[in-house]
Amino acid sequence: MPWDNNTGGGGRNSNSGGPWGQAPGGGGGGPRRSGGGGGGTPNLEDLLSRGRDRFQGGIPGGRWTIVGVIAALAVFWGLNAFYTIDPQEVGVKLRFGRPIETTGPGLHFHLWPLETVERVNMTENRTEIGSVGSNRAQSDEGLMLSGDQNIVDVKFSVLWSVSDPAAYLFNVREPDDMVRSIGESAMREIVGRRPAQDIFRDDRAGIANDVRSIVQSIVQSYGMGVTVSQIAIEQAAPPTEVADAFNEVQRAEQDEDRFQEEARQYANELLGNARGQAAKLREDAAAYKNRVVQEAEGEAARFLSVYSEYAKAPEVTRKRLFLETMEEVLGGTEKVLVESSAGGSGVIPYLPLPELRSGARPTSTLPSTTTDGAQ
Repeated sequence: MPWDNNTGGGGRNSNSGGPWGQAPGGGGGGPRRSGGGGGGTPNLEDLLSRGRDRFQGGIPGGRWTIVGVIAALAVFWGLNAFYTIDPQEVGVKLRFGRPIETTGPGLHFHLWPLETVERVNMTENRTEIGSVGSNRAQSDEGLMLSGDQNIVDVKFSVLWSVSDPAAYLFNVREPDDMVRSIGESAMREIVGRRPAQDIFRDDRAGIANDVRSIVQSIVQSYGMGVTVSQIAIEQAAPPTEVADAFNEVQRAEQDEDRFQEEARQYANELLGNARGQAAKLREDAAAYKNRVVQEAEGEAARFLSVYSEYAKAPEVTRKRLFLETMEEVLGGTEKVLVESSAGGSGVIPYLPLPELRSGARPTSTLPSTTTDGAQ
């Protein structure tokens, strides 16, 4: 061992003084031992005194070395004491691990290492939950049971942002995973209350609003310092194993809706035609009624006017009515007038009625009369 070479005995290093060099005053080598020159371990006080004597000569380089070391330490401290917050971030200053204030974007100062800074991104975060179809792989995250006992595969996103940085950092451990768990749980609750048709197409907006309300109430109760702005349902479909059967059901429902719509259109067409015909009949009846009433009123007015004239001159009125009536009756018939004067006394009183009916006008031949005076 090295200490064995420091003894006063013979050997090549007996006078070298061991690792401590030549003893002061040119005396024997090795450290001074307690109890005389016998062997043993060196004394701790001798070691400390020799080290102190060795460094009493000063630090190599003198005070400039000390100044350089102090300057380097000052630069290092300054680099850690000043910090910068990006525009999309907010800094939370901690003193001995406790938040004391928040700082906005820009250059700031803190007493490092007594104070530290945690940075929080204030931009909107998007947490995607579930996957549909072949992208689902082995995960059952988006598989949910609907209110009508159907299994649906839902993919949706939770859009949220940090509203209280200090609460976000220290009230809940792993808040991102917490938002994911709360969003999935809320979606399962709402889908479990509704029929599958609502999540597929009928009421996606209502389901998204209900889920957002539940998620926001839960994160507020936990004091997470998070605000949920929107729930976006990106896709909802049946599981791959039953997709074909479900599509058949969907096509049957669509055919049912189409047939019902066609029946309604046909019924509306028939009803419209019937209403149009009824309106036409009512209009015709009203017109007929108006015409008959007007004619009756006109006849009554004519009768009253004739009666007033008759009251003034009964004889003249009777004769005029007789002549007008005869004119109306005989105006369209063929007539032959034979006067009863002396010139017509030789006419044979015979009327060829068939010829008159056919429109032929017979020529009458008067018989010649002979008188004795003429002979």
